[in-house]
Amino acid sequence: MTQSISVLLVDDHPLVRAGFHRLLTADGSIVVKGEADNAKSAFEMYNTLRPDVVIMDLNMPSGANGGDGAGTHNAGLEAIRRIMAHDSEACVLVLSATDSTPFPSQVISAGARGYLTKRCAGDELLIAVRKVFAGGQYLADGLEETGEDSPLNSLTKREFQIFSLLAEGKSVSHVAEAMFLSPKTVHAHRSNLFRKLNIKSNAELIHIAIRLGIVDT
Repeated sequence: MTQSISVLLVDDHPLVRAGFHRLLTADGSIVVKGEADNAKSAFEMYNTLRPDVVIMDLNMPSGANGGDGAGTHNAGLEAIRRIMAHDSEACVLVLSATDSTPFPSQVISAGARGYLTKRCAGDELLIAVRKVFAGGQYLADGLEETGEDSPLNSLTKREFQIFSLLAEGKSVSHVAEAMFLSPKTVHAHRSNLFRKLNIKSNAELIHIAIRLGIVDT
């Protein structure tokens, strides 16, 4: 008898979760153990349920400080990093609406084993779940080379985190508080960001983020 695969679904849209829930459970070999609608709940539910595979959206509320907050790609990435820091053997498959750079490379760097877009066919999701569960890696067709020329690929993980927060319109003081850094350190990272991206203002930074689909317009 084929071993069943337990899954934690993470997406802030109930209808999306319902659709994927039906698709996954109809297969018969996959069981949805739980559903989360923000990054904080995803981390907590992972620790409680210990599913075989986490299917993770990127653009979702953080759920921090008692409120959902705005949906951000940074929240999804941070959820992956928190789960991986707690359990290096965690199996995370990203299922996102975004296929623009730099997210395929960023999520793999964060520890995810696979990346699909929500435009993928239903059977591709099932194939991806089985492959990452078996210890493999799965990237949707065309994503293996995606992002090689992205200006964000030169950024470190910390620089990318700061980039994402600044792109959401957060102030230096807010970024410093959120990342437990001094404002002086954040200013230094922002200067490095501007130099690497060849820009001179936050407005240009936000423009890049919008163009690459990192923040919603």
